Parts: sequence; structure tokens; C-alpha cells
Amino acid sequence: MPELEDFRLATGGEKPELRDVVTGDLHGEEVVINMGPQHPATHGVLRVVLRLSGETVTGAYPDIGYLHRGVEKIAEGWTYPQFVPMADRLDYTAAMANELTYVLGVERLLGLEVPERAASIRVMFAELQRIASHLIWLGAFGTDLGAVTMFVYGLRERESILRLFEMVTGARLTYSYMRIGGVRNDLPPEFTPKCREFLKVMRERIKEYDDILTGNPIFEARTKRVGVLTADQAIALSATGPNLRGSGVAYDVRRAQPYLIYDRLAFEVPVGKTGDIYDRYICRMLEIRQSLGIIEQCLDGLPGGEVMAKVPKVIKPPAGEVYSLTEAPRGANAVYIVSDGSANPYRLHWRAPTFANLQVIPTTATGYKLADAVATIASVDIVLGEVDR
Repeated sequence: MPELEDFRLATGGEKPELRDVVTGDLHGEEVVINMGPQHPATHGVLRVVLRLSGETVTGAYPDIGYLHRGVEKIAEGWTYPQFVPMADRLDYTAAMANELTYVLGVERLLGLEVPERAASIRVMFAELQRIASHLIWLGAFGTDLGAVTMFVYGLRERESILRLFEMVTGARLTYSYMRIGGVRNDLPPEFTPKCREFLKVMRERIKEYDDILTGNPIFEARTKRVGVLTADQAIALSATGPNLRGSGVAYDVRRAQPYLIYDRLAFEVPVGKTGDIYDRYICRMLEIRQSLGIIEQCLDGLPGGEVMAKVPKVIKPPAGEVYSLTEAPRGANAVYIVSDGSANPYRLHWRAPTFANLQVIPTTATGYKLADAVATIASVDIVLGEVDR
């Protein structure tokens, strides 16, 4: 019979198996329950098997696979440009980030340089997407903790970003805007003033978020020293993004392995101290502020010129392989592509940040109350579309 410490992964040890959580004799008041697969707090079709002793979680196991659709195998039968819309549908709350990761990989296979204007637009849209993604997380997170107003506030500002995206791409969720060689079309004249207006309003609205959550004693009681993930545990479990930085590890792909124009932009990498739910929240709020500064720098220095490089009508990268890595809203987002010289990828594998981040749940949920499991899972920010692929 596994003991509590077996599930803690306090030393970054083995991941618990489902049978360890479900089977075996139950001690005293222990019970096994299913959270999901359809549950408001699981943010998608996710089943978490919880073993409880009274109200204390003594084991947790995320069970995935409900959304599997064979995306990576499908890619082998499609041409390189045809896969761009499919990349949109992995993490559908951060479609721009997935498009960017994919097209950067194909361009690296081709040895293709994109125009400076396209590179700046890509960075700007990636950061707008980061803010939009953090806002939808904030709304759902607040709702999970009983602060329903945050959902309205989060979607209010996210709507402004979606209107900017719609102005340029004609779409609000899955855009197919990034193209191999640049972006599909240039910015319309009204984009820049509207975007600057959003930056100004957003800086004011963040103060409203602080008024509701940051420093709220009830919110702090639900999030401080709860769901703790130490730096060593986060690294051992391959966590990235705000889940890693919230534990005090200042790793950000935009700094560690800069791409596009990030090495020329000024921004900070926020980190937490204790790795609890509160730190993961604070990291995302600070990242929104940093993204606003990045977008402003892009607008100020936006060069003229073309937005598409010259690309052959039929794209056939030379035989080889590439690993394209970017910093998506949920962490390190990567695609591994093998080319055999034909018009289709020979092999494509996606490294989704949420898939790795999901592995922290047994560590962060075990030892805390059942009610804390809702906040813990929400703080990890899971999108199952990219987990199951």
C-alpha cells in the first residue's frame, strides 16, 4: 500500500502509476474518486484520479487521452503549408504561438530569413496572444476560486485583443496568419492606433485585477503556501513557463535561446519565491506587464518593407531535421520535424508545454485538501487540446 510520501515526489522521484492510486487496500477513511473527465475545474476533458484520506489528498493521477486525434500522423500526409491551420488547433487559446513555432521550424529547414517587418509583427502578435491567453486563464482561475467577477474582467480585455486579431486576420480564435516566409498580409492603417489604445487601457485594467485578487485575504488564504512546487521538483518534472518561473527558476526561451527580434528588446523575466499557487498567479500578472512593454517597443520600431520572403510555390526542404523552440504562454513550445526532401514532413513531433506541466499535479495536489486540488489544477493552466494531440 503506497504511503503519502510515495506520492509526494519530494525528491523528484518516480511518477505514480494509476494502479498505485486506484488499487490496493484503503486505510481507514480512504476513498478513491474521479475528478472529471467532465468537470469545470479540469479545463477540458481531463480525468484526475484522487485518493483521499478524509479531505486530504494522498494520491493524484492525471489520466489523459480523451481528445487524441492523431495530429502528428496527419502531418505526414500534408504539405508543409497545409499544417499551419492544424497547429492553430493544438492550444486553441494560443494559436499564434503554435503557428509561430511551426513556421520557424520549416524556415530553419529551408534556411530562409523573413523580412524585418514580418519578424516584428510576429513578435507583437505572439505577445498579444500571451496576454489573451493569460487573461482567459485568469478568468477561469478566479471562477474556480469563487471570484466570478474576474471571468468578466478577463474576457473584457481579451475581447479587445481578439478584435485586433480580427482586424488583421479576419478570425478570432484560429488565425492561420503566420506563413512560411512571413505573415499572410500587412497591418491595416487603423491597427497601430487601436493597438496603442489597448496598451493604455490594459495598464489601467491590471490595477483593477490587483484590487480584486492581489492582497485579498481570502484569495491569499486559498493560494499562499498551497500547491507548492519547489525549483528542484519543477526542473525534475520538466515544467516550463509560469509554472517553472513561479518556482524561482528564471528560464525563458525568449532569453535563453532568442529568436526573431527578442534579443533586441528590453524585458524582464518575472520569477516567484516559494512556488505556490500565489507565485504562479503573480508571475502571469507580471508577464502581462512585460508583454505590454514588448508590444510597445515593436510598434515604436516597426520597420517598413515586405511582410513575406520569396518562397517557392512547392516547399520541399532539403533532407534533415530541426527542433524549433519558442516561449508560448504556457511554457516551452517545440516542434521536431524530419524532412526527407519531399513536400510532406517525414516525421513531426510536438513538444507541448501543457503535457509536461500536467506532470506536476501529483506533486502539487498531494498532501493538501480536496478543495485545494481545484485551485492547484487551475493554477497549472492546462489546455487538453495540445496534451492529447
